[in-house]
Amino acid sequence: ERAAGVYHREARSGKYRLTYAEAKAVCEYEGGHLATYQQLEAARKIGFHVCAAGWMAKGRVGYPIVKAGANCGFGKTGIVDYGIRLNRSERWDAYCYNPNGKECGGVFTDSKHVFKSPGYPNEYENEQVCYWHIRVRYGQRIHLQFLEFDVEEDTACLADFLEIYDSYDDINGFVGRRTLLINWNVMTLKFLTDASVTAGGFQIRYTTLDTPAKAGDGRNATAQGKNNFLTGKFGIM
Repeated sequence: ERAAGVYHREARSGKYRLTYAEAKAVCEYEGGHLATYQQLEAARKIGFHVCAAGWMAKGRVGYPIVKAGANCGFGKTGIVDYGIRLNRSERWDAYCYNPNGKECGGVFTDSKHVFKSPGYPNEYENEQVCYWHIRVRYGQRIHLQFLEFDVEEDTACLADFLEIYDSYDDINGFVGRRTLLINWNVMTLKFLTDASVTAGGFQIRYTTLDTPAKAGDGRNATAQGKNNFLTGKFGIM
């Protein structure tokens, strides 16, 4: 579920802000270390897909692609490998390895699952960036049920928030910050927290529905609940 112990980290300030030393420190602070090329490839083979280049062990940079796309991976699958960087001051993201680390993201392919914010039922921590990737069979759609949802109150949704994308990454397909039903077989959720104020976090259950796409749709179907911007405490929806 955690992609063989490999996970992606970016700076809270955004993508491509970590030097090699900073990326290494991020992984070690959480009790792990920078992932090797082999560890990243093993994770990719079970569905780990992130459209963002990051540091690996020995100063290598690359990212894992499961599904080829025009905007990421140069239309190919595999590890997009930038090689070992001589300039360790370049700024990228990080790929960490820690099979025993606190859950913060993962890859799910089962027909149903419940996942939680880091540390739940305790409060999540500041300055976290977590990705969950859900991939079910083509022709299915994903239904989300928010069992618990408690994040820092912010009407603009700019403090702590959960973003939802109907795509393999957080580059395309933005649906909103909280929704219920995605008529598509792939989903990415991205949870970000700022540097102050935490809350109880969330439990989210997803299930799959075998509803076929409507005739004439370019994809399986369209996303429902677009631009649904809500924050704060929610019960079962």
